Amino acid sequence: MSDLDALKRRVTDEVDGLCDELIRIADTIHACPEVAFQEHEAAALLSGTLEAKGFALDRGVAGLETAFVASLRGLGVSPRVAFLAEYDALPELGHACGHNLIGAAAVGAGLAMQVVLPELEGVIYVIGTPAEEQHGGKAIMAEAGIFDGLDAAMMVHPSSRNMTRRKSLTSHRVNIEFFGKAAHAAASPDMGINALDALVLTFNGINALRQHLRGDARVHGIVTHGGSAHNVVPDYAAGSFGVRAADTRYAAEVLEKVRACAEAGARAAGARLEFTELGLPYDAMMPNPVLADLADANMALLGVEVREPGPDERMGSTDMGNVSAVVPAIHAYISVGPDELTVHSVEFREVSVSPAGHAGMLQAAKLMAMTAVDLLAEPDNVRRIRRAFEDQTGRQPDEGD
Repeated sequence: MSDLDALKRRVTDEVDGLCDELIRIADTIHACPEVAFQEHEAAALLSGTLEAKGFALDRGVAGLETAFVASLRGLGVSPRVAFLAEYDALPELGHACGHNLIGAAAVGAGLAMQVVLPELEGVIYVIGTPAEEQHGGKAIMAEAGIFDGLDAAMMVHPSSRNMTRRKSLTSHRVNIEFFGKAAHAAASPDMGINALDALVLTFNGINALRQHLRGDARVHGIVTHGGSAHNVVPDYAAGSFGVRAADTRYAAEVLEKVRACAEAGARAAGARLEFTELGLPYDAMMPNPVLADLADANMALLGVEVREPGPDERMGSTDMGNVSAVVPAIHAYISVGPDELTVHSVEFREVSVSPAGHAGMLQAAKLMAMTAVDLLAEPDNVRRIRRAFEDQTGRQPDEGD
Protein backbone atom coordinates (compact mmCIF):
# COMPACT_ATOMS: atom_id res chain seq x y z
CA MET A 1 0.00 0.00 0.00
CA SER A 2 1.38 3.41 -1.01
CA ASP A 3 1.60 6.33 1.39
CA LEU A 4 -1.29 7.98 -0.48
CA ASP A 5 -3.43 4.87 -0.20
CA ALA A 6 -2.65 4.65 3.51
CA LEU A 7 -3.72 8.25 4.06
CA LYS A 8 -6.97 7.62 2.21
CA ARG A 9 -7.62 4.49 4.24
CA ARG A 10 -7.17 6.46 7.44
CA VAL A 11 -9.68 9.16 6.47
CA THR A 12 -12.27 6.63 5.30
CA ASP A 13 -11.85 4.67 8.52
CA GLU A 14 -12.39 7.91 10.43
CA VAL A 15 -15.64 8.58 8.56
CA ASP A 16 -16.79 5.09 9.56
CA GLY A 17 -15.92 5.94 13.15
CA LEU A 18 -17.99 9.11 12.92
CA CYS A 19 -20.97 7.25 11.44
CA ASP A 20 -23.36 7.57 14.38
CA GLU A 21 -22.58 11.26 14.95
CA LEU A 22 -23.00 12.15 11.28
CA ILE A 23 -26.31 10.31 11.04
CA ARG A 24 -27.51 12.13 14.13
CA ILE A 25 -26.56 15.47 12.55
CA ALA A 26 -28.29 14.65 9.26
CA ASP A 27 -31.46 13.41 10.95
CA THR A 28 -31.62 16.36 13.35
CA ILE A 29 -31.49 18.82 10.45
CA HIS A 30 -34.08 16.77 8.55
CA ALA A 31 -36.46 16.84 11.51
CA CYS A 32 -36.29 20.64 11.77
CA PRO A 33 -36.42 21.94 8.17
CA GLU A 34 -35.48 25.62 7.84
CA VAL A 35 -35.90 27.56 4.62
CA ALA A 36 -33.57 30.10 3.04
CA PHE A 37 -31.70 32.36 5.49
CA GLN A 38 -33.67 30.88 8.40
CA GLU A 39 -31.31 27.91 8.93
CA HIS A 40 -30.26 29.01 12.40
CA GLU A 41 -30.49 25.61 14.09
CA ALA A 42 -28.80 23.78 11.23
CA ALA A 43 -25.97 26.29 10.95
CA ALA A 44 -25.44 26.23 14.72
CA LEU A 45 -25.33 22.43 14.77
CA LEU A 46 -22.85 22.11 11.91
CA SER A 47 -20.56 24.97 12.95
CA GLY A 48 -20.79 24.05 16.63
CA THR A 49 -19.73 20.48 15.90
CA LEU A 50 -16.68 21.68 14.00
CA GLU A 51 -15.75 24.26 16.63
CA ALA A 52 -15.99 21.65 19.38
CA LYS A 53 -13.51 19.50 17.44
CA GLY A 54 -10.92 22.26 17.10
CA PHE A 55 -11.86 24.15 13.93
CA ALA A 56 -11.58 27.94 13.97
CA LEU A 57 -14.99 29.49 13.26
CA ASP A 58 -16.04 32.67 11.52
CA ARG A 59 -19.83 33.03 11.66
CA GLY A 60 -22.11 35.41 9.80
CA VAL A 61 -19.75 35.80 6.85
CA ALA A 62 -20.71 37.85 3.79
CA GLY A 63 -23.37 39.55 5.91
CA LEU A 64 -25.41 36.31 6.08
CA GLU A 65 -26.39 35.24 9.58
CA THR A 66 -26.53 31.55 8.74
CA ALA A 67 -23.27 31.36 6.73
CA PHE A 68 -19.97 30.32 8.28
CA VAL A 69 -16.37 29.41 7.51
CA ALA A 70 -14.63 26.76 9.61
CA SER A 71 -10.91 26.17 9.11
CA LEU A 72 -8.18 23.85 10.34
CA ARG A 73 -4.52 24.25 9.42
CA GLY A 74 -1.96 21.53 8.78
CA LEU A 75 1.78 22.09 8.38
CA GLY A 76 1.41 25.09 6.07
CA VAL A 77 -1.02 27.59 4.60
CA SER A 78 -1.55 25.89 1.24
CA PRO A 79 -3.08 24.10 -0.57
CA ARG A 80 -6.45 25.43 0.58
CA VAL A 81 -9.31 22.96 0.06
CA ALA A 82 -12.95 23.55 0.98
CA PHE A 83 -15.90 21.25 1.54
CA LEU A 84 -19.17 23.13 1.03
CA ALA A 85 -22.20 22.47 3.21
CA GLU A 86 -25.82 23.14 2.30
CA TYR A 87 -28.63 22.86 4.85
CA ASP A 88 -31.64 24.88 3.70
CA ALA A 89 -34.98 23.15 3.14
CA LEU A 90 -37.71 23.65 0.57
CA PRO A 91 -40.90 25.49 1.52
CA GLU A 92 -43.62 22.99 2.46
CA LEU A 93 -41.63 19.94 1.26
CA GLY A 94 -38.83 20.17 3.83
CA HIS A 95 -35.57 18.34 2.99
CA ALA A 96 -36.79 16.96 -0.33
CA CYS A 97 -33.43 17.80 -1.90
CA GLY A 98 -31.30 16.11 0.75
CA HIS A 99 -29.44 19.16 1.99
CA ASN A 100 -29.39 17.63 5.46
CA LEU A 101 -27.13 14.93 3.98
CA ILE A 102 -24.95 17.51 2.19
CA GLY A 103 -24.30 19.42 5.40
CA ALA A 104 -23.49 16.29 7.40
CA ALA A 105 -21.18 14.97 4.64
CA ALA A 106 -19.19 18.22 4.55
CA VAL A 107 -18.71 18.11 8.32
CA GLY A 108 -17.76 14.43 8.09
CA ALA A 109 -15.11 15.14 5.46
CA GLY A 110 -13.70 17.97 7.54
CA LEU A 111 -13.52 15.93 10.73
CA ALA A 112 -11.99 12.96 8.89
CA MET A 113 -9.15 15.15 7.63
CA GLN A 114 -8.13 15.86 11.22
CA VAL A 115 -6.42 12.46 11.45
CA VAL A 116 -3.98 13.22 8.61
CA LEU A 117 -3.74 17.01 8.52
CA PRO A 118 -0.90 17.21 11.11
CA GLU A 119 1.27 15.38 8.57
CA LEU A 120 0.32 17.41 5.50
CA GLU A 121 0.78 20.91 4.15
CA GLY A 122 -2.42 22.89 3.72
CA VAL A 123 -5.65 24.18 5.23
CA ILE A 124 -9.05 22.49 5.24
CA TYR A 125 -12.22 24.59 5.21
CA VAL A 126 -15.81 23.63 5.79
CA ILE A 127 -17.92 26.48 4.43
CA GLY A 128 -21.58 26.75 5.39
CA THR A 129 -23.60 28.12 2.47
CA PRO A 130 -27.27 28.97 3.13
CA ALA A 131 -30.23 29.55 0.84
CA GLU A 132 -29.23 27.49 -2.20
CA GLU A 133 -32.83 26.71 -3.06
CA GLN A 134 -34.23 30.23 -3.20
CA HIS A 135 -31.72 33.05 -2.92
CA GLY A 136 -28.28 31.82 -3.99
CA GLY A 137 -26.25 32.11 -0.82
CA LYS A 138 -23.08 31.00 -2.62
CA ALA A 139 -23.57 33.70 -5.25
CA ILE A 140 -23.69 36.32 -2.50
CA MET A 141 -20.68 34.77 -0.78
CA ALA A 142 -18.73 34.62 -4.05
CA GLU A 143 -19.42 38.34 -4.64
CA ALA A 144 -18.10 39.00 -1.14
CA GLY A 145 -14.86 37.11 -1.86
CA ILE A 146 -15.45 34.27 0.59
CA PHE A 147 -14.08 31.66 -1.83
CA ASP A 148 -11.12 33.71 -3.05
CA GLY A 149 -7.79 32.04 -2.40
CA LEU A 150 -9.09 28.49 -2.44
CA ASP A 151 -7.24 25.94 -4.53
CA ALA A 152 -10.30 23.72 -4.77
CA ALA A 153 -13.90 23.62 -3.60
CA MET A 154 -16.16 20.60 -3.66
CA MET A 155 -19.52 19.35 -2.53
CA VAL A 156 -21.56 16.19 -3.06
CA HIS A 157 -25.32 16.16 -3.65
CA PRO A 158 -27.54 13.10 -3.13
CA SER A 159 -29.06 11.83 -6.37
CA SER A 160 -30.20 8.76 -8.26
CA ARG A 161 -26.81 8.53 -10.01
CA ASN A 162 -23.11 8.86 -9.28
CA MET A 163 -21.60 11.75 -11.25
CA THR A 164 -18.71 14.19 -10.98
CA ARG A 165 -19.06 16.21 -14.19
CA ARG A 166 -22.69 17.19 -14.35
CA LYS A 167 -23.15 20.81 -15.38
CA SER A 168 -26.02 23.16 -14.56
CA LEU A 169 -28.01 25.95 -16.18
CA THR A 170 -27.48 29.63 -15.60
CA SER A 171 -30.61 30.87 -13.83
CA HIS A 172 -32.22 34.29 -13.42
CA ARG A 173 -35.18 34.78 -11.05
CA VAL A 174 -37.59 37.57 -11.92
CA ASN A 175 -40.72 39.17 -10.52
CA ILE A 176 -42.97 40.82 -13.11
CA GLU A 177 -45.62 43.21 -11.77
CA PHE A 178 -48.27 45.22 -13.58
CA PHE A 179 -50.18 48.19 -12.20
CA GLY A 180 -53.49 49.21 -13.76
CA LYS A 181 -56.70 50.86 -12.61
CA ALA A 182 -59.62 49.23 -10.81
CA ALA A 183 -63.18 49.60 -12.09
CA HIS A 184 -66.48 47.73 -11.97
CA ALA A 185 -66.08 44.86 -14.43
CA ALA A 186 -69.73 45.05 -15.58
CA ALA A 187 -70.85 48.65 -15.06
CA SER A 188 -67.72 50.52 -16.16
CA PRO A 189 -65.03 48.22 -17.56
CA ASP A 190 -63.98 50.93 -19.98
CA MET A 191 -62.88 53.01 -17.01
CA GLY A 192 -60.39 50.38 -15.89
CA ILE A 193 -56.90 49.24 -16.88
CA ASN A 194 -56.62 45.49 -16.58
CA ALA A 195 -53.28 44.53 -15.06
CA LEU A 196 -54.12 40.83 -15.39
CA ASP A 197 -54.52 41.24 -19.15
CA ALA A 198 -50.94 42.54 -19.26
CA LEU A 199 -49.73 39.47 -17.36
CA VAL A 200 -51.70 37.06 -19.57
CA LEU A 201 -50.28 38.75 -22.67
CA THR A 202 -46.81 38.32 -21.17
CA PHE A 203 -47.38 34.58 -20.79
CA ASN A 204 -48.67 34.43 -24.36
CA GLY A 205 -45.65 36.32 -25.63
CA ILE A 206 -43.30 33.96 -23.83
CA ASN A 207 -45.13 30.94 -25.22
CA ALA A 208 -44.79 32.36 -28.75
CA LEU A 209 -41.11 32.99 -28.07
CA ARG A 210 -40.35 29.36 -27.17
CA GLN A 211 -40.06 28.12 -30.76
CA HIS A 212 -37.29 30.65 -31.35
CA LEU A 213 -35.18 29.67 -28.32
CA ARG A 214 -32.31 27.21 -28.19
CA GLY A 215 -33.11 23.78 -26.85
CA ASP A 216 -31.25 24.39 -23.60
CA ALA A 217 -33.27 27.51 -22.72
CA ARG A 218 -36.04 27.37 -20.15
CA VAL A 219 -38.63 30.01 -19.20
CA HIS A 220 -41.15 29.02 -16.55
CA GLY A 221 -43.49 31.11 -14.45
CA ILE A 222 -46.51 31.25 -12.18
CA VAL A 223 -49.18 33.84 -11.41
CA THR A 224 -48.66 35.08 -7.88
CA HIS A 225 -51.47 37.64 -7.95
CA GLY A 226 -54.31 37.86 -10.45
CA GLY A 227 -56.94 40.05 -8.86
CA SER A 228 -59.22 40.07 -5.84
CA ALA A 229 -62.74 39.61 -7.28
CA HIS A 230 -64.13 38.65 -10.66
CA ASN A 231 -66.34 41.74 -10.82
CA VAL A 232 -63.44 44.15 -10.34
CA VAL A 233 -61.00 44.99 -13.11
CA PRO A 234 -57.66 43.91 -11.59
CA ASP A 235 -55.50 46.92 -10.87
CA TYR A 236 -52.55 44.73 -9.86
CA ALA A 237 -51.19 41.45 -11.23
CA ALA A 238 -47.88 39.72 -10.70
CA GLY A 239 -45.94 36.67 -11.75
CA SER A 240 -42.74 34.93 -10.72
CA PHE A 241 -40.48 33.60 -13.48
CA GLY A 242 -37.31 31.61 -13.95
CA VAL A 243 -35.11 32.15 -17.01
CA ARG A 244 -32.38 29.60 -17.68
CA ALA A 245 -29.87 28.50 -20.31
CA ALA A 246 -26.71 26.43 -20.53
CA ASP A 247 -24.39 29.42 -20.67
CA THR A 248 -24.39 32.76 -18.93
CA ARG A 249 -24.34 34.94 -22.05
CA TYR A 250 -27.30 33.26 -23.73
CA ALA A 251 -29.31 33.26 -20.50
CA ALA A 252 -28.90 37.05 -20.39
CA GLU A 253 -30.18 37.27 -23.98
CA VAL A 254 -33.25 35.19 -23.12
CA LEU A 255 -33.88 37.38 -20.08
CA GLU A 256 -34.02 40.45 -22.32
CA LYS A 257 -36.49 38.68 -24.63
CA VAL A 258 -38.71 37.94 -21.63
CA ARG A 259 -38.44 41.58 -20.59
CA ALA A 260 -39.61 42.56 -24.08
CA CYS A 261 -42.63 40.25 -23.75
CA ALA A 262 -43.54 41.97 -20.47
CA GLU A 263 -43.10 45.41 -22.00
CA ALA A 264 -45.36 44.43 -24.89
CA GLY A 265 -48.00 43.16 -22.46
CA ALA A 266 -47.87 46.38 -20.48
CA ARG A 267 -48.12 48.53 -23.58
CA ALA A 268 -51.05 46.55 -25.00
CA ALA A 269 -53.03 46.73 -21.76
CA GLY A 270 -51.98 50.25 -20.83
CA ALA A 271 -50.52 49.09 -17.53
CA ARG A 272 -47.33 50.13 -15.80
CA LEU A 273 -44.60 47.46 -15.60
CA GLU A 274 -42.10 46.74 -12.86
CA PHE A 275 -39.56 44.08 -13.90
CA THR A 276 -37.38 43.06 -10.95
CA GLU A 277 -34.48 40.61 -10.95
CA LEU A 278 -34.28 38.81 -7.62
CA GLY A 279 -30.78 38.68 -6.28
CA LEU A 280 -27.78 37.50 -8.25
CA PRO A 281 -28.11 34.98 -11.09
CA TYR A 282 -26.93 31.41 -10.60
CA ASP A 283 -23.99 30.86 -12.97
CA ALA A 284 -23.63 27.70 -15.04
CA MET A 285 -21.59 25.03 -13.26
CA MET A 286 -18.11 24.40 -14.71
CA PRO A 287 -16.78 21.12 -13.27
CA ASN A 288 -12.98 21.18 -13.13
CA PRO A 289 -11.93 18.18 -15.25
CA VAL A 290 -8.78 17.34 -13.28
CA LEU A 291 -10.60 17.54 -9.97
CA ALA A 292 -13.33 15.37 -11.47
CA ASP A 293 -10.72 12.83 -12.59
CA LEU A 294 -9.44 12.57 -9.03
CA ALA A 295 -12.96 12.18 -7.70
CA ASP A 296 -13.70 9.48 -10.30
CA ALA A 297 -10.67 7.49 -9.17
CA ASN A 298 -11.77 7.77 -5.57
CA MET A 299 -15.31 6.72 -6.46
CA ALA A 300 -13.75 3.58 -7.97
CA LEU A 301 -11.77 2.95 -4.78
CA LEU A 302 -15.04 3.17 -2.86
CA GLY A 303 -16.62 0.65 -5.23
CA VAL A 304 -18.97 3.27 -6.67
CA GLU A 305 -19.79 3.15 -10.39
CA VAL A 306 -19.74 6.57 -12.03
CA ARG A 307 -22.32 7.19 -14.78
CA GLU A 308 -21.45 10.49 -16.34
CA PRO A 309 -24.15 12.66 -17.93
CA GLY A 310 -24.88 12.34 -21.63
CA PRO A 311 -25.33 15.19 -24.12
CA ASP A 312 -29.07 15.36 -23.40
CA GLU A 313 -28.72 15.27 -19.62
CA ARG A 314 -31.54 17.01 -17.79
CA MET A 315 -30.20 19.87 -15.69
CA GLY A 316 -31.36 22.30 -13.05
CA SER A 317 -29.44 25.20 -11.54
CA THR A 318 -27.21 25.62 -8.52
CA ASP A 319 -25.30 28.50 -6.99
CA MET A 320 -22.27 26.20 -6.92
CA GLY A 321 -21.85 27.48 -10.47
CA ASN A 322 -20.89 30.86 -9.03
CA VAL A 323 -18.17 29.16 -7.00
CA SER A 324 -16.84 27.33 -10.07
CA ALA A 325 -16.49 30.68 -11.83
CA VAL A 326 -13.93 31.93 -9.29
CA VAL A 327 -12.09 28.80 -8.09
CA PRO A 328 -11.63 25.22 -9.35
CA ALA A 329 -14.65 23.23 -8.20
CA ILE A 330 -16.80 20.17 -8.63
CA HIS A 331 -20.42 19.51 -7.68
CA ALA A 332 -20.50 15.72 -7.51
CA TYR A 333 -23.51 13.46 -7.03
CA ILE A 334 -23.87 10.25 -5.05
CA SER A 335 -26.67 7.75 -5.55
CA VAL A 336 -29.15 7.24 -2.72
CA GLY A 337 -31.89 5.53 -4.72
CA PRO A 338 -33.06 4.16 -8.08
CA ASP A 339 -32.98 6.01 -11.40
CA GLU A 340 -36.63 7.04 -11.14
CA LEU A 341 -36.02 8.88 -7.85
CA THR A 342 -36.30 12.64 -8.41
CA VAL A 343 -35.37 15.55 -6.17
CA HIS A 344 -37.96 18.00 -4.83
CA SER A 345 -40.38 15.15 -4.20
CA VAL A 346 -41.92 13.55 -1.14
CA GLU A 347 -40.08 10.35 -2.04
CA PHE A 348 -36.71 12.12 -1.97
CA ARG A 349 -37.56 13.68 1.38
CA GLU A 350 -38.11 10.21 2.82
CA VAL A 351 -34.92 8.82 1.29
CA SER A 352 -32.98 11.70 2.89
CA VAL A 353 -33.64 10.22 6.31
CA SER A 354 -33.33 6.55 5.33
CA PRO A 355 -30.50 3.99 5.59
CA ALA A 356 -29.84 4.50 1.86
CA GLY A 357 -29.53 8.24 2.40
CA HIS A 358 -27.21 7.72 5.36
CA ALA A 359 -25.02 5.37 3.32
CA GLY A 360 -24.77 7.92 0.51
CA MET A 361 -23.89 10.66 2.99
CA LEU A 362 -21.02 8.58 4.40
CA GLN A 363 -19.75 7.82 0.88
CA ALA A 364 -19.89 11.54 0.07
CA ALA A 365 -17.82 12.38 3.16
CA LYS A 366 -15.25 9.73 2.22
CA LEU A 367 -15.10 10.90 -1.39
CA MET A 368 -14.39 14.51 -0.44
CA ALA A 369 -11.80 13.59 2.19
CA MET A 370 -9.99 11.22 -0.18
CA THR A 371 -9.93 13.86 -2.91
CA ALA A 372 -8.58 16.42 -0.44
CA VAL A 373 -5.78 13.96 0.39
CA ASP A 374 -4.93 13.84 -3.32
CA LEU A 375 -4.45 17.61 -3.27
CA LEU A 376 -2.62 18.04 0.02
CA ALA A 377 -0.30 15.06 -0.45
CA GLU A 378 0.41 15.58 -4.17
CA PRO A 379 1.11 19.27 -4.95
CA ASP A 380 1.29 18.57 -8.69
CA ASN A 381 -2.45 17.82 -8.64
CA VAL A 382 -3.09 21.37 -7.47
CA ARG A 383 -0.99 22.77 -10.32
CA ARG A 384 -2.87 20.64 -12.86
CA ILE A 385 -6.23 21.75 -11.45
CA ARG A 386 -5.18 25.38 -11.72
CA ARG A 387 -4.09 24.96 -15.35
CA ALA A 388 -7.42 23.32 -16.18
CA PHE A 389 -9.27 26.21 -14.56
CA GLU A 390 -7.27 28.70 -16.60
CA ASP A 391 -8.11 26.76 -19.78
CA GLN A 392 -11.82 26.77 -18.88
CA THR A 393 -12.13 30.42 -17.93
CA GLY A 394 -9.23 32.19 -19.58
CA ARG A 395 -8.05 33.54 -16.25
CA GLN A 396 -6.39 32.47 -13.04
CA PRO A 397 -8.38 31.55 -9.90
CA ASP A 398 -9.07 34.47 -7.57
CA GLU A 399 -6.20 34.74 -5.15
CA GLY A 400 -7.91 36.40 -2.18
CA ASP A 401 -6.11 38.51 0.34
